[in-house]
Amino acid sequence: MNNMQALKTNLPEDIALLKAWGDFDKAAELIKKYLTRPIPKALAERLTLELSILAELPMQYPYPYDEALKMMQEKVPGFTREDLETLKDDGYADWIYVNGVVHFQDMFVASIAKTVPKYKDIEVDEDQKTIEVSPVEILDETVNEMIEKGEKNYFIHIRHTVKIKKEAEELGNRIRVYLPIPQNADQISNIKLIDISPEPVKIADETYGQRTVYFEKPLEAGDTFTVEYSYENHAKYVKLDPDKVDAEQPDFETQELLPHIAFSPYIRALCEELTGGETNPLVKARKIYDFITTRVHYSYVREYLTITNIPDYMATGLKGDCGIQALLFITLCRCAGIPAKWQSGSYVNPASIGNHDWAMFYIAPYGWLHCDCSFGGSAYRNGAENRWNFYFGNLEPFRMAANSEFQLDFDPPKTYLRADPYDNQRGECEYENRRLTFHDFDEERVIVEMFPID
Repeated sequence: MNNMQALKTNLPEDIALLKAWGDFDKAAELIKKYLTRPIPKALAERLTLELSILAELPMQYPYPYDEALKMMQEKVPGFTREDLETLKDDGYADWIYVNGVVHFQDMFVASIAKTVPKYKDIEVDEDQKTIEVSPVEILDETVNEMIEKGEKNYFIHIRHTVKIKKEAEELGNRIRVYLPIPQNADQISNIKLIDISPEPVKIADETYGQRTVYFEKPLEAGDTFTVEYSYENHAKYVKLDPDKVDAEQPDFETQELLPHIAFSPYIRALCEELTGGETNPLVKARKIYDFITTRVHYSYVREYLTITNIPDYMATGLKGDCGIQALLFITLCRCAGIPAKWQSGSYVNPASIGNHDWAMFYIAPYGWLHCDCSFGGSAYRNGAENRWNFYFGNLEPFRMAANSEFQLDFDPPKTYLRADPYDNQRGECEYENRRLTFHDFDEERVIVEMFPID
C-alpha cells in the first residue's frame, strides 16, 4: 500500500493556495521544484502523492458554471442562475475552482435529483442512476418479511468483466488486473467461482480482507478479464434491546487508522456532543447513527483519493456518499470506544447492481452488527421509519461483500498507487511500468441469476 498516511502532512502554503484556486498545472510544477530540494522524507512523500491528486481533480469537475447552468435549464423549465446558486450554497451541487472558475462535479445533476425533492423527476443519464433504494417496494417487502420471520436468504450469480479502453491500450505491455470476488463474510456462504478468464495468477483466500482474483499477462488486442461467481447471502434479523447489553465490552477495532480513521479535535468534540454522558454502547452507536441519517444529506462525491480526511470532510460539510457515511460512523464509534469496521462490495437487488459500502459495529452479547447509514438516511428522508430503524443493526440479503478491511493491500499487492487506495468494488488495473486509473478501463457487472432460497 502506498503511504496514504502522508496525507496527514500539510501542503506548503504556496502549493495549497494554487490548489484552492484550481491552478493545478502550476501547483504540480511547483511540487516538482520542491522535490529537487533536500526536503524531509515525509514532505516528499506527501508531495509525490499530491501529484496524483492534482491530476485527478480537474477530471472530477468537468462542468464550468455556465455549462452546468445550461444543463439544468435544459432539464428544468424556468431554472435560473439563482436556483443554481442556492443549490451550490446549500451543499447540493458539489464544486471547486478550476483556474479561478467554478466547476461542478461530474455527478452533480444526479446528486441533485437524488437528494432534493423539488428536482426528483429530473431525467438522469443511465450510467448515473442510483441503485441505492430501487425498487423501494422490494426493500420494504424484504425488510418487513425479515422482521416478521427473522431472516431472508438469496442465491446470487454475478459476472464481472474489465476491459482496457482503446486509448489506454499498450499491446504487449504486461497488464495486471484485480477483480473483487465474494469473501467468506458473516452473511456470505457457499461461494463458487464458476468461470475465470483468462487463467488467473492468484485467487486470494476466502478470508482475506480485500479479496480479489488476480491476472497478469502481456496485453493483447480484445483482451477482457472476467470472473463469474455465485454465492448465498443469509441475512438474519437481530432485534436490539439496550437493556440486554453486557456490562463488559471488548476493545478490539477501536484504534485509529490514519489518515482517515483519525480522532481529530473536531471528531472528538462531535463524539462528545453526541454521546457524552451516555454509558450504554448500543445507545451511543444509535445516537451516532441518528446524527448521520437525520442531519447529513447524501451526495455523490469525487474519488476518495482526492479527499485528505474523509470523516472530517463529511462531519464539517454535512454531506457524503455511502462510503463516507460509513467511515464517519466507524470513526465516531471507535472514538467512543465501540468496535467498528468496514464492509463493502456490491449492492445487488433483483433490478440492479452497483457499488456500495456500509459499516459493522460490535456490541456484546449480540456480536458484530451491520449498519447502513446511507440506506437509513434515505428511509428517514422518505418517512419510512420501519426501514430507518432496520438499518441500525441489520441488512437485507442484497449484498456482495468483497471487503471487510479498509485501506488494505491486495494479495498480491499492487506496485503503483491504486485508483481507489482504500476500497475495491470496480476492480483495479496497472501496467508493469505505470499506474492506471478508472479513466483507463471499462467494467461491467451483470446479474446472471438471483432468487430467494430457504
